[in-house]
Parts: sequence; C-alpha cells; structure tokens
Amino acid sequence: MRYAVIGAGAVGGYFGGRLANAGRDVCFLLHSDYDYVCSHGLRVDSCRGDFLLNPVQAYRDAAGLPQCDVVLVGLKTVNNHLLPGLLRKVAGPETLVVLIQNGIGMEDDLQKAMPGLQIAAATAFICSSKIGPGHICHMDYGSLTIANYSCRDTAKLDTLVGDLKDSGVETYTADYLLARWRKAVWNMPFNGMTVALNTSTAQLLANPATRQLIKEQMMEVIGAANACGVMGLDESFADKQIATTDKMTPYKPSMKLDYDNGRPMEIDYLYSHPIAIAAAAGFEMTRLKMLEAQLRFLSNNK
Repeated sequence: MRYAVIGAGAVGGYFGGRLANAGRDVCFLLHSDYDYVCSHGLRVDSCRGDFLLNPVQAYRDAAGLPQCDVVLVGLKTVNNHLLPGLLRKVAGPETLVVLIQNGIGMEDDLQKAMPGLQIAAATAFICSSKIGPGHICHMDYGSLTIANYSCRDTAKLDTLVGDLKDSGVETYTADYLLARWRKAVWNMPFNGMTVALNTSTAQLLANPATRQLIKEQMMEVIGAANACGVMGLDESFADKQIATTDKMTPYKPSMKLDYDNGRPMEIDYLYSHPIAIAAAAGFEMTRLKMLEAQLRFLSNNK
C-alpha cells in the first residue's frame, strides 16, 4: 500500500517514519521542514532504536502528492479546517484517512465535510516531541490503537494494522467510541493540568492534592463515557492509567508544549466537544468544564 503522512511532527512523523524505515511506500507532506528534510532527511531518536530516513519522499504541496491508499493525519486539530482541501488532492474514493489526533468529535466533523470519505481513528500512547527541523525525539511507550469509523474496506484496515506491527509499532484495534473516550481519560486531566499549573506529569502525581484531583478528573471522564454508552471503563482503568504514568519518563504533553511555544492549544476537541457531548447525554463534567475555562483564559491572555 502507498501511504501519505499529513502532519509529520512528533506523532505523524514518528509512525510514518517507522513505516518508511520498514520499507513501506510513504510520502510526507511537509511545510516549514521541507527544505531541511530534502537535504538532511528525517531523523528519529527513539528509545526503541534510532533511525534516519534519507532520502525522504517529501512534498511541499498536497497537489503534488500521488493518490494514496492510506493517509495518516498527524495535524493538530486546530488545523482541521484545512483537511478537506488537502484530502481532496490525495484521497480517492477508496482511500482510508486515519486521524491520529487527540480529542473527540473530529471524525464526525470531517465526515460532514466529506460525506463519502472512509475514515478511521487512531489513538497514540506515546511520549514523543519534535525537537528540531526533521528531528523527532521518542522518549517512551509508542503504541497505536486503530478504530473503524466509516471504513468500508476492512481488509485495508487489516493491512494497515499488519504493516504497523511489521514496522515495530505495538498496534491494537478497538471499538471507535471506546478508543476515543479511553484516550480522553488520560488526555483531559494531564494536558490541561500541566498548562494550568505550569508543571509536568510527574510533578502532578508527586503531589497528593493534585494526584487526587487527577483521579477525580479521570473518573469524571469515565462517567461521561458511560453516560454516552461506552462500556469497559471503570475506576480500575483510571488506577491503571495513573500507575502507568508513574512509570513514565517525566513528560510535558502536547498541549503544554504548544502553550510554552506560543502555539494554539487544542481546546475545542480535547475539552469543548466532549464536555458538550456528555452534557447532551445528561452528564455534567464540572471539574473539566472549570479546567476548560482556565485554558480559555490562558489562551486569550498570553
């Protein structure tokens, strides 16, 4: 299969890079890094083995991309308004578009904009950052969960999963809503709290007061998920997420890095959408609604 990566940063660049390093046919759409990557390649420093892709199938403009079987989208969701224009140039009727993004509701909005598009969701559990042009640092974990949203060709999904596993990526499949809400159990507390308190995941869990607050926020996400009909999430999952984070390399999540570097934060899909979806199902996310308000304040007053 031929792959395209749109948004070749810390996440898209890592997983696309893994596929290319394993010999898969991968095209990368690049913006500010285009000239650098063409000259120096794409470098991944990884806890699971460093590698350098050089040469790279790099494209500056989506119009130049060949039509691909699978498009991996690693854009931040603040740029999702660009997706229909980009995808119309690379995605045909049989193309599968995989959103490797944080939040809830992105697939719904993209499907409304492009009704015939075949879409899957992907949730990454990874500590990875872009630390320079064409340079990704992968510090810990690195699994990917794939969930079907509107893909008609399930054989293509199976091939994608197989290619990812062959490239060294720990890959799972899950029900769509379970996958999105399960990731939100970690994302909603840790992303916002590291910004609001100007701290890291390790410091949040080292302090008894914030550790308890993180647990309460996780339980609120689980309550919202249950109200929306998602089964399989309970207190034991929250405890497991906290225990896993205890073992994690001290880490600043993507929202914290965006805020520190003056970039827009992904508040809409990480907070506003799931809070509204839960409210429509009769569940109020009071703690996380307060955190959303704090993030809006910080975003508007930086």
